[in-house]
Amino acid sequence: MYSSHLDKYLQRYSVYEDYPLYGGEMADLDQIVVIPALAEKDALFHTLASLARNGEEELKHSLVLCVINNRPSSFAATEDIRNNLETMMIMKDMIKGDLPDHRLAGTNITALVQEILARPLRLAFIDASSPGHELPPKGGVGLARKIGMDRALTLLDSHCHGKKLIFCLDADTLVDSNYLSSLRNHFECFSPPGAVVAFSHRMPEDRHLGAGICSYEIFLRYYVLGLGWAGSPYAFHTIGSTMACTAAAYTAVRGMPCRQAGEDFYFLNKLAKLGSLGDIRDTTVYPSARPSGRVPFGTGRRMLRFLEGSHDEYLIYDPRVFSVLKAWLEEFAREPGSSGDDLLARAAAISTRLHFFLDRNEFAAVWERIRGANHRHEYLTRQFHGWFDGFKTLKLIHELTADDFPPIHTFKALKILFQQMNIPTPGILDDNECRSLDEQMLILDFLRQGSFINP
Repeated sequence: MYSSHLDKYLQRYSVYEDYPLYGGEMADLDQIVVIPALAEKDALFHTLASLARNGEEELKHSLVLCVINNRPSSFAATEDIRNNLETMMIMKDMIKGDLPDHRLAGTNITALVQEILARPLRLAFIDASSPGHELPPKGGVGLARKIGMDRALTLLDSHCHGKKLIFCLDADTLVDSNYLSSLRNHFECFSPPGAVVAFSHRMPEDRHLGAGICSYEIFLRYYVLGLGWAGSPYAFHTIGSTMACTAAAYTAVRGMPCRQAGEDFYFLNKLAKLGSLGDIRDTTVYPSARPSGRVPFGTGRRMLRFLEGSHDEYLIYDPRVFSVLKAWLEEFAREPGSSGDDLLARAAAISTRLHFFLDRNEFAAVWERIRGANHRHEYLTRQFHGWFDGFKTLKLIHELTADDFPPIHTFKALKILFQQMNIPTPGILDDNECRSLDEQMLILDFLRQGSFINP
């Protein structure tokens, strides 16, 4: 069954064909780590070294596939293209088992390459950078991920025992030494279509930038915590470097979205419709906190905005938006077989804004079509969450925030949400306006530990 789906996917949806692949021996692979890289010479080899520190047995049947990419020269910075060229030259030497030219690599990268070569790390890269092989003018990280993941489908060995897995990582993200084994064990034990890995942004030496990434990560964790309390099946982090999936699930959702940003959100949103995503907590990935303007939103852009001081980063969603969401999801779950008009009327009793949102999105008509196909509660619940997905959930929260519940201060919001969830409140939250980095770190560490969340 998987083979037929794979052939159909490769014929209809794959995009890897125009991009050359360079690598050594690629037999007996059952898991592949895909890393898009744009001008990442200074960061990528640190990431590869962290992967190389994983167990030898895991490394022997794993491949790290880097997608070195940029748009055509008229749309890309000259220094980025040069950086990519140098990265590929170094990687070609590595694939042959040689140390790079020291003048090209420098002392630091040469030392990292030496460490990597001492381990059985299997490495390949795709050239989406050289003239004639660049990404199209509107290509971005989503397309780069898709090129790598599509190519990975053709490299996984169907004769290997165990599931065929694809892991996503970023060029500036480090991993633990049990990263590969932890992901493998999770998929073999629980069989999810996809999973997200625990993450922890690396704290920069600059304390002001540290406050920026700390406030951002607190917001990310607060949002997922609120979704989980509300009962949403989309209560998971959507960070590109935390994603993993089976090859079969990847083909089932027609691959990675070719977006310049947000591809991780939309990809995981699709995977979650196949089944509950795994939550891998016994290993961690460590994304960078560096500012970047490459994409219109995400960590890099958020750090730029923090440095510019153009927005109060300590204003986040009022917890009441999650209360509305929770009431709506519970109202549906109480009687899944209800008519669209009945559900719409019950939504109005929860929130006028919720009713407007559902009505504008033609919920009643959509729901009647769904009910007409099958009245089983299991089917209706799956179809409901397929329609009211992570994207519609986010849109509803934005609408509630804009019209009914303006943003409030981070620490006040956390205190209210913790009280609603009956979570013992850390003492630091008694001060709703605390802003020092040390105070923020106490809260972030509490959220990262997540001991109050069911395993």
